[in-house]
Formats: sequence, structure tokens, C-alpha cells
Amino acid sequence: MKLSFVVFLILVFAGNCFAAVEEYRVGPGDVLSINVYDNDDLTTKVMVNSDGTIIMPLLGPVEVAGLSIPNVTGKITTLLADGYLVNPQVNVFVEEYRSKKVVVLGQVRNPGLIELSGAITFLELISKAGGLTNEAGDTATIKRSSNDGSDDIVVVDLDALIEKGDISQNVQILDGDTVNVAKGGMCFVTGEVGKPGTYPCDSATTVLKIIALAEGFTGKASKSGVRIVRVVDNEKRVYKDVDLDTSLQQDDVIVVPESFF
Repeated sequence: MKLSFVVFLILVFAGNCFAAVEEYRVGPGDVLSINVYDNDDLTTKVMVNSDGTIIMPLLGPVEVAGLSIPNVTGKITTLLADGYLVNPQVNVFVEEYRSKKVVVLGQVRNPGLIELSGAITFLELISKAGGLTNEAGDTATIKRSSNDGSDDIVVVDLDALIEKGDISQNVQILDGDTVNVAKGGMCFVTGEVGKPGTYPCDSATTVLKIIALAEGFTGKASKSGVRIVRVVDNEKRVYKDVDLDTSLQQDDVIVVPESFF
């Protein structure tokens, strides 16, 4: 799979605007700014403790870990309304996010441990890892720990996300995730093309598309004489004079001969 920089930026922007991701959940290390309208003595900035609580004026310890910001707001509002204030108006936002650690492996330009702040989607993470390599395949997997201690596997269909614009595949990345971008199938192009070599291919790749990746036909190429060399059941088969719309298979060899006319 090959992703142009412009297309990638468009998809990242679209993902930021339209991806349906879960709301951010507060956790230890987050710094919350809490404002209570017309009650400056209750307005405060607090860090979420390791036990998941914050210390609020009047209220004391309030457990907030695992709650979304609207839920934190509602909880504090309810507690203040219970004998302290009449119709309290509370606003809460995250002043500083705790550091998230995510491991990115496979076909990205800068694999390794990435520290993040705040909510982030799959496309944003891949952007931070330098983008996909030319050898990236059609899928990525996200391994994350579930509440019962087992590992859940989330599969991202890169072809649907990048080629077809399916933003539902732009899932939210969570703290502790391990993201692995698989290597795609490869085909070899030789003969009268601009840049012979190995290029990513799959069942959606046509002869014409892979020749375009190889920088097109040379002036001496026989466009009607293209051959595909394919191994089927451990036997080599040669398909001659193939149509340029023919779909390829992994490990195909595409031969573009010289025209003698």
C-alpha cells in the first residue's frame, strides 16, 4: 500500500473531524481545571492522584478516574448541589494530560515507543511514527489489555481506511496499545519500465497500476506483450500478452519486453 503525503494529511484532518472515537477518560497524572461560576473559592486546579481521586474544596476527595470530562462535571455538580450550593454551574477541562505510551511496530518509518498526550486516533499515531512505508500491507493490528487481563486484538483495514475513506476504521488509540502495521505482498517488475524493482501488490493491484509504481513504460516497451510469471502449486506458469487490467497476486513477476517494431 502506498499513501501519498497529501492524501494522508486529508485523512488525518478528516479523522480529527469525523472519527467516532470514545471520549477521553480521566486518569492519574491528569491535571484538571475546575471552575464554579460565582464561587471563586471553589475554583481550583488539581492533579488526579494515584488512587484516582482529586481533592475539592468543601467536598474533599472525589473519585474521578475512568470518568469522561462531562461525567466528572456532572459528579461535582451533583455533590455541590447536595447541601452546599443552589444550582451550581461547574466547568471542568483537562489542563494537562498524563503521558501515554504506545508501541508502534512494522511498516512505519519510525517504529518504536511513542509518548503521547491526550486522545489520539490511529491515523494521528501513524503520522507521529513518520507515516507508512511503501511496503505496508492492507491491515494493521492493535493489541491492548482488557479488564480481565487478557489481550484484545483490534484489526484496522488500511485499504478501507486509506483507499476508500472509511473513517470508522480510524479507531482511538489507548494507553499501552501495541500497534503493528503488517508488510504487504510484493511483486517484482522487470524489463522496459522506468524503475525495475520490487513493489507492494495484492489482489486489488492491476498490471497497469504496478507499472505506474515502476515509473511507467519506457519508449521501447511492448505494452501489448506484458507477461506474468506466477508460481501455482509449486509450478512456474507464464501468462503471455496479459491485459493491463489483469489483477496480480503476491510474488508475481511482471515482465515488460522490448518492442521490435
